[in-house]
Amino acid sequence: MAALTDLTLAQLTAAMARKEASALEVADAHLKKLDEHRALNAFITETPDKAREMAKASDARRAKGEAGLLEGVPLAIKDLFCTEGVQTTAASQILKGFIPQYESTVTSNLWKAGATMVGKTNLDEFAMGSSNMTSHFGGVENPWKRKGDNRKLVPGGSSGGSAAAVAAYMVPGSTGTDTGGSIRQPASFCGIVGMKPTYGRCSRWGVVAFASSLDQPGPFARTVEDTALMLQAMSGHDPKDSTSAPLAVPDFAAAARNPDIKGLRVGIPKEYRVEGTAPEITALWDKGMEMLKAAGATAVEVSLPHTKYALPAYYIVAPAECSSNLARYDGVRYGLRVPGKDLTDMYEGTRGAGFGKETRRRIMIGTYVLSAGYYDAYYRKAQQIRQLIARDFKQAFETCDVLLTPTAPTAAFAAGDKMDDPVTMYLNDMFTIPASMAGLPGISVPAGMDKDGLPLGLQILGRAFDEETVLKAGAALEKAAGFQGRAAGY
Repeated sequence: MAALTDLTLAQLTAAMARKEASALEVADAHLKKLDEHRALNAFITETPDKAREMAKASDARRAKGEAGLLEGVPLAIKDLFCTEGVQTTAASQILKGFIPQYESTVTSNLWKAGATMVGKTNLDEFAMGSSNMTSHFGGVENPWKRKGDNRKLVPGGSSGGSAAAVAAYMVPGSTGTDTGGSIRQPASFCGIVGMKPTYGRCSRWGVVAFASSLDQPGPFARTVEDTALMLQAMSGHDPKDSTSAPLAVPDFAAAARNPDIKGLRVGIPKEYRVEGTAPEITALWDKGMEMLKAAGATAVEVSLPHTKYALPAYYIVAPAECSSNLARYDGVRYGLRVPGKDLTDMYEGTRGAGFGKETRRRIMIGTYVLSAGYYDAYYRKAQQIRQLIARDFKQAFETCDVLLTPTAPTAAFAAGDKMDDPVTMYLNDMFTIPASMAGLPGISVPAGMDKDGLPLGLQILGRAFDEETVLKAGAALEKAAGFQGRAAGY
């Protein structure tokens, strides 16, 4: 049998079911990987004792014949999910040392399915960023390197720690959150699979909020099937979340295991051929469509005319919601408190010291667009554009079943690049933001490599709550692409 850390999530559960390994042995093998690759800074908080304790409980359940869907599988949890008794920081100084007394619904669902937790992963502060360089705890390093170039690369953001942990084989799966591409873009940069479910598919309860109408938890893994298994465990209606959809959870894993796409209509949005996209990514996009056609799908050109407005509209809506959500961090009830001569002084000192530069920038933008005299000119207009973007997708899906697009306009870039130009950094999410604005499901699948030996992802988008078709198409693309890339040394 291959090394336990080399096995996929599905292979691990099968090996444990055959009694070829115990959950404790699996946990120890992955914890050893954490020790070996700590320099990547993928984790903010490691929980080895908790992992072993949960693994022992998992072995006991399996011995009784009570194995769950993810029984004994070690996972990494983005440090945006509240975990009872374990520090949750959102990668911010303002929450450093905060220990929740409750468990998020998504992580609770994962523990019910038998999974174990090895630690909390690093991210852009409050999930604001596309590089994982805005964390108070330092940036995360991508396990991949360019050929002949030893410079550190970013893993993408905001869920960069979760993506790097999977790409470095420290865990077979991890959780992320996707507001404007924060699962799909790092998945592309790290050569793994990442899925943003439909808004409302996974509960947001217990997830530190960035932009409430956009945030959506989702999974990372190394295969489409593993991603489907995680999504199946994470999903479900939650009465504690008013935006949680009261829908039954389909058998996502079955859809991923059946990549028969004969007759599937794949839309190619013409507006996604934009200036600034690397030529290799455009070529891979064309090749990806040819692969799907060879598997029985048909190509359909579609138009999403309001795509060009998605990025500016997003950077009005998301900061506006962030401004409201982050108003709760004031030094009064929990987290950092900087003493002041009066209440206002304490607020100003706490928020000035507690929030990083990018978070402060977005709070200021959001406060501005919500202020008197500007609300109608900016925020209301952006919400109207959002409706037009959603309408574009609805009309496109009248002639196709899924859309195929690039995930990101470039491969992973060097740490420090683009940091001085926030607009250039924001452009990293140009292909992922439109689906986020419309609340649609999307998956990034590694489909090729660039000339420097870095992974490139392609994105499949689907109708609301039709993750099954997205997973089926993703599995077909994965099978056709046959991506076997692995970061050297991992």
